[in-house]
Amino acid sequence: MRMISSIRSLFFALFLLCLSASSYAQVSIGISVGFPPPALPVYEQPICPEEGYIWTPGYWAWDGDDYFWVPGTWVLAPEPGFFWTPAYWGWSGAVFAFHEGYWGPRVGFYGGINYGYGYFGRGYEGGRWDHDHFFYNRSVNNINVTEIHNTYNTTIINNNTTINRVSYNGGNGGVNERPTAEEEAAGRERHIRPVGTQDQHFQEARSNRELRASVNHGKPPVAATPRPGAFHERGAVAAREAGGRYEPPANRKANADRPPNAGRPTHASELSPHERLAPPNTGNPRLDQKYQQQQEKLYAKQDQEHQRLQQKQEQEHQRLAQQRANDVRSQQVEQRRQQQTQQLEQRHTQQTQQLEQRHTQQRQQMQQKQQPPQPPRQSRPGHP
Repeated sequence: MRMISSIRSLFFALFLLCLSASSYAQVSIGISVGFPPPALPVYEQPICPEEGYIWTPGYWAWDGDDYFWVPGTWVLAPEPGFFWTPAYWGWSGAVFAFHEGYWGPRVGFYGGINYGYGYFGRGYEGGRWDHDHFFYNRSVNNINVTEIHNTYNTTIINNNTTINRVSYNGGNGGVNERPTAEEEAAGRERHIRPVGTQDQHFQEARSNRELRASVNHGKPPVAATPRPGAFHERGAVAAREAGGRYEPPANRKANADRPPNAGRPTHASELSPHERLAPPNTGNPRLDQKYQQQQEKLYAKQDQEHQRLQQKQEQEHQRLAQQRANDVRSQQVEQRRQQQTQQLEQRHTQQTQQLEQRHTQQRQQMQQKQQPPQPPRQSRPGHP
């Protein structure tokens, strides 16, 4: 039995190695499925709510039992100059692994998936930054030009001759694209994971039964929203039609997360390096230095906690080997290790998000203080 357990551990380690070698962007820890997501539904883009918001396309996510639709939405960019790289599913050779979207100064690889509205498989054609202002391409975005004046009109020629709604890369029937050198470089750069409003948007979609693929059959009743979480507002839109026929396997649960524990970090040694926030750039060198010091202090603390947990788990593993623990005992220890590891990673993610949000609030407060005071209104004769 111990030999079988060792073989399984070796297989899992080799699987993780292959998965990391074939990944082109950040793989979301613990999310892998044995069958592909449904096709992308057909829907209209809601109107942009105001300047500074960038379109983030909808995608299929996984909740452990079923795919569910996360509606596309307009999101306020976390910093000027940042673009959104959409999430995507990619075949790893054994399972479909989920690659989480992120914010960064350049658009990285998103599987070659044609999400539309500027995301045609490579880069982003929906707009550009000019210093602190975002200019929208009206040919691919739904913009109210009476409210937003930073616009231009450039017709995009989509060279993708294969017209389909495929939502995944690789595997049987998937998009056959590989990242360019520029896209790989963008994926290695420091970037910001989805912001708080996007996380809330995701959780609300996850809790909505009607957005599950087994219920809507690939045609979600809420396909896109004007803002994150605005599922019931007037501007929310339903899918016009499904992107294709959806026929999930009868035993969905058995097809999920293969091979055993694939993609789930069991030990601290399997965790990826912590994602770094983009260097602060407020225009105030002293404030930037303060923010940088706070970031480095947090990273050092997280690295120490990571190393301590890894050492603790390695010592425990050595004790088990010396005691020749049985399979039941070994399985209990493995489950506890996995729980410890995932809790540590979740705590570190929350700490990084909180620091990012605090810096964002402080920058906004500083910008408000720097704005010149509004001149007093002059009353007209005969009016108070």
